Amino acid sequence: MKKKVIASVVAGVCCMTLAACGGAAGTTPETKEAETTESAVESAASEEVTTAAESTSASEAVEGSDVDYIKGKGTLVVGITDFEPMDYKDASGNWIGFDADLANKVGEDLGVKVEFVEIDWDNKILELNNKSIDCVWNGMTLTDEVKTSMECTNAYCNNAQVVVVPADKAEQYKDKESVKDLTFAVEAGSAGEEAAKAEGFKTTPVTAQSDTLLEVKSGTSDAAIIDLLMAGAMIGEGTSYADLTHTVELNSEQYGIGCRKGSDLAKFINDELKKFNDDGSLKQTAEKYGVQAALIEQK
Repeated sequence: MKKKVIASVVAGVCCMTLAACGGAAGTTPETKEAETTESAVESAASEEVTTAAESTSASEAVEGSDVDYIKGKGTLVVGITDFEPMDYKDASGNWIGFDADLANKVGEDLGVKVEFVEIDWDNKILELNNKSIDCVWNGMTLTDEVKTSMECTNAYCNNAQVVVVPADKAEQYKDKESVKDLTFAVEAGSAGEEAAKAEGFKTTPVTAQSDTLLEVKSGTSDAAIIDLLMAGAMIGEGTSYADLTHTVELNSEQYGIGCRKGSDLAKFINDELKKFNDDGSLKQTAEKYGVQAALIEQK
């Protein structure tokens, strides 16, 4: 009896030993399955973190680069007003002009479609910051406000703000002193409005420069202040405003293209303008719209 009890105890100890050895040297099917599942979960989690990090990095790259952002959405949205000879519509309703043609050339090099959007000129900075548009390319004068609020390109055209009056009254208005008591139609938020305020002139703000000419033609305003380049294209013999002419030049200024503050698009456009300057297409386009005398060489 005593021998049987001892034998049973020895057998039990051996079983326990074998079980312990088995746990150290291998795994049961259940344990192996649990470890495999845990490993898969850890691997998936690791991949998810990596993917999220890559996605964040890509997002930050797009947010940090307007050029990448524009390429990603496939369109370059250009903020403009109806401003011949820079941006205006042809008989088919397509936007043409010196600025419009150059913007289309830049769009081609970016590999994107160019979309022209008419904006309220007084809200151009807001439109840029809201990403409603990607740039302002519309014979925009490089004023202090513009240069402070936008990332601007190099100047590419010379310009001036000029007084427009009925041709039959031109002899009366040869200098600033002679026009000081007139009421001037000006585009709200424009360099023309700024020039009028600088001179202390009385003004009537309108939506677009082209509207200022209607004001003078109809007699609602005595005179208008518009860009010299626009005056050369839109008033005088052979135009819809043959009875208007320009007299006094109030200042001298330069045109540039405006992008969002800090945008790399401005540098891209600068490089493009330099390329167009060197290959002759900048001058060729300017001659097409009669603004070659105003061109500034791109270096």
